[in-house]
Amino acid sequence: MTLRSLKLLSFAYCLVLSVTCNAQEDIPTIPPWSGFGIEVSPFAGKVFKHEAKFRLPIPAISTGLDVDFILHSYGKKAWEQCRKYPTIGLGITYTDYGNDAVYGRCVGIYPNIELPLVKGKNLEWVLRIGDGLGYVSRHFQRVAPVDTINGAIGSHVNDFAFFSTDLHWHIDKHWDVQLGAHFTHISDASFDKPNLGVNLYGGHLGLSYFPVTSRPVCIRRKFEPLRNRWLVQTRLSMAFVSSEAPGGPLYPVYLASGYVSRRWKGKNKMFAGIDYSYHNDIYAFLRNNEIDPGQEKQHSWKSAIFFGNEFLLGRVGLILQVGVYVKQAYLKQDPYYEKIGGHYYLVQKEHGPIKEFFLSAMLKTHKTVAELGEFGIGFGF
Repeated sequence: MTLRSLKLLSFAYCLVLSVTCNAQEDIPTIPPWSGFGIEVSPFAGKVFKHEAKFRLPIPAISTGLDVDFILHSYGKKAWEQCRKYPTIGLGITYTDYGNDAVYGRCVGIYPNIELPLVKGKNLEWVLRIGDGLGYVSRHFQRVAPVDTINGAIGSHVNDFAFFSTDLHWHIDKHWDVQLGAHFTHISDASFDKPNLGVNLYGGHLGLSYFPVTSRPVCIRRKFEPLRNRWLVQTRLSMAFVSSEAPGGPLYPVYLASGYVSRRWKGKNKMFAGIDYSYHNDIYAFLRNNEIDPGQEKQHSWKSAIFFGNEFLLGRVGLILQVGVYVKQAYLKQDPYYEKIGGHYYLVQKEHGPIKEFFLSAMLKTHKTVAELGEFGIGFGF
């Protein structure tokens, strides 16, 4: 299963997110640390070739350890009740890819959310989705320590994506046993080339421990749901990508998006609009190779139409977006792309000329290959 497939699967399951929980009309007394736990899962897996350019030697086996600090939410904040009390976590993963001279080792840290698929009295099937940063000990370089075989990773710091599906057996209120499969992906979003990324699939078996209880009593408050309003929105971002030659210079990419959004069920926003991006790296490529002299700027920008959904978690919005190009630049890629990322809202108002103001971070990919990581600001009117 490719990273693109997993993103689409994650999108579908987010739409049907629901968690059962014992709820009360009155606000109960919640013991400190209720719902908090530590999940420890050793794993084994295998790197796989995800495209023709991936020519690295494939290790026989990769091993590692995943530690996730989790919290079964119970309604301390209003959005937790709106989201049916999800499980949120902060994971730390250590991966030994099995060929230290080429791949090195990776330490990833990633916020995550756990979605239930099937829930019984003692047995539960869940999906966990996370994304964060990963530090890789080896990357492509021509100076000591030399590693010119590693055509997948161009820098120490990378995006680290984690997807897993597990069966949880609830032994009692303190202990769970989990068994499952997972997928991880690392790449540096073209900040340093080469940037094919490394994909790993595997299986894991572990234990979870909850000092107080894994099943806190949930709080239910009476509140008016947010109005399903329309907004006109804009997002302005910037990214940096390197030239195709390893160790080459960095070039800025300027991005602008205009779109219309509509909030639904008071906790999601579906949206559609137009993307524009101008790529100085493509402009430099055309100038350096004397391709279409005088027309370089016309061949250095892209535009696309896109749609997606934003899952609102208080001041945080999780973004899943798919776009189709209307115009491609000279260096063409797939006819469509995906974006995954988040917004952090500094302003959230129901009235006034500016109803939203947010910081934005997005990863743009074409299937399993990241094109760029963009950072910027946005507004809603």
